Amino acid sequence: MLERLERWFQLKKHGSDVRTEVIAGLSTFMAMAYILFVNPSILSIAGVPRDGVFFATAVGAGLATLAMGLFVNYPIALAPGMGLNAFYTFTVVLGMGIPWQTALGAVFISGVIFLILTVTRVRQLIIEAIPSSLKHAITVGIGLFITLIGLKLTGIMTVVLSLTPDTLKAVEAGHGNAVASPLDTVITMGNVLKPDTLVAILGIVLIGILMALRVRGAVLLGILGTMLIGVPFGVTDLSHFKLVQVPHFDQTIIGQLDILGALKLGLLTVIFTFTFVELFDSLGTIVGTAQRAGLIDESGSFPRIGRALAVDAAAVTGGAVLGTSTITAYIESATGIAAGGRTGLTAVVVGVLFLLAVFFAPVAGIIPDAATAPALVIVGVLMMAAVKGIDFDDFTVALPAFLTIVLMPFTYSIANGVSAGLLLYPLMKLVTGRAKEVHWILWVLAAVVLARFIWLMA
Repeated sequence: MLERLERWFQLKKHGSDVRTEVIAGLSTFMAMAYILFVNPSILSIAGVPRDGVFFATAVGAGLATLAMGLFVNYPIALAPGMGLNAFYTFTVVLGMGIPWQTALGAVFISGVIFLILTVTRVRQLIIEAIPSSLKHAITVGIGLFITLIGLKLTGIMTVVLSLTPDTLKAVEAGHGNAVASPLDTVITMGNVLKPDTLVAILGIVLIGILMALRVRGAVLLGILGTMLIGVPFGVTDLSHFKLVQVPHFDQTIIGQLDILGALKLGLLTVIFTFTFVELFDSLGTIVGTAQRAGLIDESGSFPRIGRALAVDAAAVTGGAVLGTSTITAYIESATGIAAGGRTGLTAVVVGVLFLLAVFFAPVAGIIPDAATAPALVIVGVLMMAAVKGIDFDDFTVALPAFLTIVLMPFTYSIANGVSAGLLLYPLMKLVTGRAKEVHWILWVLAAVVLARFIWLMA
């Protein structure tokens, strides 16, 4: 058995062994297993059955990660992406009023586009064309968007529009000089003494302490700990708790996506955003983690990177069929790499653990939003670190990046932030005589974005 593992994964060549790879796989799984609870929580808001999402999340992540390990031999794990699941729920389904089945159809189509772009190598070319400042800005913007959702779900933040009748009439009439009273607000502090909110606050503090102490699986342990904290507050109901349960396949939502519906509605903007965000996010994660694992060959390139991108693209379509939003490579894979993971055996361990998680669906069913929402805030903190990669001293970079960041949470749309950055960056370079710094593909993307804005406003 050990000899077969050695031959398949080339452990000695990569300076590793079975024990190290297993420990690395456990480390990666602990770091990203929170998605098993957070993804159903977010997608269920869009009306997607929670049990079905849990099954799709576990099986989709398991199969995709197994494929990455067995066919690419990379220690990289995949699962439904944070940010894209928020875009799916709050922008596409709730914001645009699109049925969740049709939105899954759009995810499937974006996966097919990924496959085509990967095979033709256009995907890699587009990634190279996007300036790093915008890549970092989109990461930060999504982090703030996720944080906003987390604060709203915890009850720490609430949305209140208390305009006076006269002011409201002026706003509806389009009078830009309408002045609101000091009491008028859109976002305000919620009632932090409510049991749900108080438990959520304790959850944020708990996960924060575990993160500060560098405890492995801090987010997952924090969610489970917050769930237990919620018991005496009456927030967590353990009356019907079961630890293990054989999956009920009649509760799955396999094959309920509506591809024809997505095509008939002409969801070009939705498909474009799914495609674009996943486009650079997955490649950046795969390349970044592969680099940390020391997988660069003598020529300075990454072996089998085409296979890795193909698996990533196939995971998107497969996940949509199973019933979840976009599956992508996870930066938490770096946790296993830091523990010594260097081959696909690490990914195989993670994949097997995700598949076994299917039997623990009852645990996901009792975890309240007050326990999962703090994880969204913590993920936002982690994504905020990307702001360090933006050169705010160069205003041709600073303004597009800033608007990309703030428009996501303030307009409640990831698509708006991405579009603003893509449009403004080449414009700023053009008017300052620095158009040569803009890749020609970016001009094409800017034209597409401009057409999007015109179409939406028409």
